[in-house]
Amino acid sequence: MPPITSSSAELYADTAVRNMFEARKRVFVDLLKWDVPVLNDIYEIDQFDTPNANYLILTADDGSHRASARLLRTDQAHILGNLFPALCDYEIPNGSHIREITRFCIEPTLDRIERRIARNQLVTALVQYALTHSVTDYTAVANLAWYRQIADFGWKCRALGPARHIDGECLLALHIEVDVDTPDDLAAAGIFAPTDFHLANVGAMQ
Repeated sequence: MPPITSSSAELYADTAVRNMFEARKRVFVDLLKWDVPVLNDIYEIDQFDTPNANYLILTADDGSHRASARLLRTDQAHILGNLFPALCDYEIPNGSHIREITRFCIEPTLDRIERRIARNQLVTALVQYALTHSVTDYTAVANLAWYRQIADFGWKCRALGPARHIDGECLLALHIEVDVDTPDDLAAAGIFAPTDFHLANVGAMQ
């Protein structure tokens, strides 16, 4: 289990982030049975939850968690580069303009319709973040079923190599391009759904 540093302690002072870590535990540990660290039996937090990570968080009017994602710099330690490099047939995309999408998390207590709405809003938030922060590409690691959904969202998405069976799951690496046309591409696919979102990182809360 990773130690709690002064920087990560600041994250827990932010209610939206704290609720996100708690939701991550319920989704990835309780539901999906991932073998990942859990803090105090409440929060899912790993070695990539550092001051360099950014978090996109959607909340309800009462501040409760609706959806969230963690963005990691690809010119620093990240999941594809450090844990799953074998998923890429060629050089792993990396650079200051590329982020890795990780811990894409939809609140499990929402009903089916609300979950779809939250998913579309979070995908839209990822595009809005990219366009306003000079991010041109995203990478991610996903299971095959989830990849097929992601590829149908309307944006330019491709696999970086064939799917491989790792620890009982069929996983692959993916690459997404984002440009000024991407919002229209999402809209054509029925995905584009702008909403307010909470952008969190340690620097923003100091």
